[in-house]
Amino acid sequence: MLDRDFSTQEELDAQYNLREAVPEFPRYKEFYEEQSRETRERLECRLDVPYGPTLAEHLDVFSAAESETPILVFFHGGYWHTFGSKDFSFVAEGPVSAGVTTVVTNYALCPKVTIEEIVRQSRAAIAWLYENALSFGGDRERIYVSGHSAGGHLTAMLALTDWKADYGLPADIVKGGCPISGLFDLRPFPYTYLQPKLQLTWDQVLRNSPILRIPDAAPPLLLTYGDEETSELRRQSDDFLAAWRSRGLRGEHLPQPGKDHFSAIDGFLDASSPLCSTILEQMEVQS
Repeated sequence: MLDRDFSTQEELDAQYNLREAVPEFPRYKEFYEEQSRETRERLECRLDVPYGPTLAEHLDVFSAAESETPILVFFHGGYWHTFGSKDFSFVAEGPVSAGVTTVVTNYALCPKVTIEEIVRQSRAAIAWLYENALSFGGDRERIYVSGHSAGGHLTAMLALTDWKADYGLPADIVKGGCPISGLFDLRPFPYTYLQPKLQLTWDQVLRNSPILRIPDAAPPLLLTYGDEETSELRRQSDDFLAAWRSRGLRGEHLPQPGKDHFSAIDGFLDASSPLCSTILEQMEVQS
């Protein structure tokens, strides 16, 4: 039986095959790459800084001018099996202009590793940043996280991590998060065209679906997505936000009218955009 109310794989795939749902995807991909190259040329940055033992575990740091600045960590999307940190350097533009050091993480991809390993690597990146923030002028007491699509999933998994029990770090190491067009319920994915890439087991689905793992205490989250997303992508965020709030946790929704899955993050280019300015407000930074 297929997930939820879908009677065929084709129906389910149509909701999650976002490159097909947004015909302009090739134009967005080219735009991301071009803008990211320009960002790396223009902004002060340290690239490919290792945070773990494997070659894929590295991050790019875009430092703001001041010392001990707040840190925004961005996790890229690509359904856990495509893209890398260099494709999303452009997200540093707006935050850095507002005095926020921005870190774009890289991680290993499926099917070489599991989604569970990607979650572990993302947590390791936060632990490394906490221990090394001063080396690039960041304030480890003001770490915030954000991510797009699969990166939104990672953002939520970081927000529900038991940092004290698992890492010996402060429970509130992550001060807030902004999942953008995130994926919080992995139960549909074994039935989709993505399963050969993701190779999800049911145990992995249950352990790594944020909507099934909501804790009693967690940082505030700002959820956002484009109004032109597919109904399943909108449901993913709406259901998760409702479940998050039902546990008494702080969560807000930022509408993005006229945006689709791939344009939902272009607000990072401008500190005064609705997306970037709201994230900066969450971080208590004046844009």
